[in-house]
Amino acid sequence: MSRVGKQSIAIPAGTTVSVQGRVVSAKGAKGAAEYTVPECIEVKVVDGKVRVERRGEGKREKELHGTTRNRLANLIRGVTEGYQKVLEVHGVGYRAQVQGRELQLSLGGASPYVYKIPAGVEVSVEGATKIMVKGIDNELVGSVAAKIRSYYPPEPYKGKGIRYENEHVRRKAGKTAAG
Repeated sequence: MSRVGKQSIAIPAGTTVSVQGRVVSAKGAKGAAEYTVPECIEVKVVDGKVRVERRGEGKREKELHGTTRNRLANLIRGVTEGYQKVLEVHGVGYRAQVQGRELQLSLGGASPYVYKIPAGVEVSVEGATKIMVKGIDNELVGSVAAKIRSYYPPEPYKGKGIRYENEHVRRKAGKTAAG
């Protein structure tokens, strides 16, 4: 049995979880979300806890047991607390701003990068250099943050670019004059 898969998921107060066939729905303070469980996995809500069980002992069932349990735990945590990623923009004159459902990034080029913010995610900018990505879907929040970071990943010589809040950028020495 999967060590991760056999752990039950506690349902926090103020959150409701329901199972309709293969669709698991969760509603909480931050919103509502759904996840479709694979056919080889069974989900039960018992005594304020969610149990994930596999229907057989095949390779596919074993592979999906722990994965499904963690996806459901992320779903419940997302509707209860939400997820947040913080990005920092480093560089002289580099800034970010939100206009409607677009994030504009001035990163030293002739024209700014424009990123259309997808539904289900909120992006806000604090102090022109701190970008906060929030939402209830952990996967979506992470992919939006990664896409924004990909416009100008931090470079090792001057440290300019977009990085995660506590990301350490390993600096390199530049060219030295040969004497």
